[in-house]
Amino acid sequence: MIWRWLGGFLALLLIAAAPAPPAPPSAPSPAPGKGSVTGLPLPRFAALRSDDVNLRAGPGTRYPISWVYKRRGLPVEIEREFDVWRLIRDADGTEGWVHEATLTGRRTLLVIGGEQALRGAPQESAAIVARAAPGVVGRISHCAADAPWCEVEIKGYHGFLPRAAFWGSFPGEAVN
Repeated sequence: MIWRWLGGFLALLLIAAAPAPPAPPSAPSPAPGKGSVTGLPLPRFAALRSDDVNLRAGPGTRYPISWVYKRRGLPVEIEREFDVWRLIRDADGTEGWVHEATLTGRRTLLVIGGEQALRGAPQESAAIVARAAPGVVGRISHCAADAPWCEVEIKGYHGFLPRAAFWGSFPGEAVN
């Protein structure tokens, strides 16, 4: 009787001591500031190419879909690269992997904070061209390096927004 118990105990110890299965492959650590696949700067901004983009838990189709974006043009920040997969982060801080084909290099913006005034010139005293509600997506036309204002287009209206009024550009970054 004690041998049966002892044998069961040893079997339990062997199972508990068995090595865990290998973890799924993760993306290699790229050189600081450069993508391991494209050689482009990291992090960098891109935009969603379509209204239906799957955000996955890992870099591959075998990983579960954790979110589906339904907003073409939404700006995202690319943080890492692995083969044809990009680790992205959105304005809310949600992170996951998307296929490179679902992204475009077009520079877009997401209006943040409260309602923002699109102005005719890069200054607070300039005439208001339009008003944009939080969550509106637009396109960045031009930002000079270290300039506090960027030239943008939102829903067909051209004007200027302060960098602090939108998400989609790094402080001091030049966007052409």
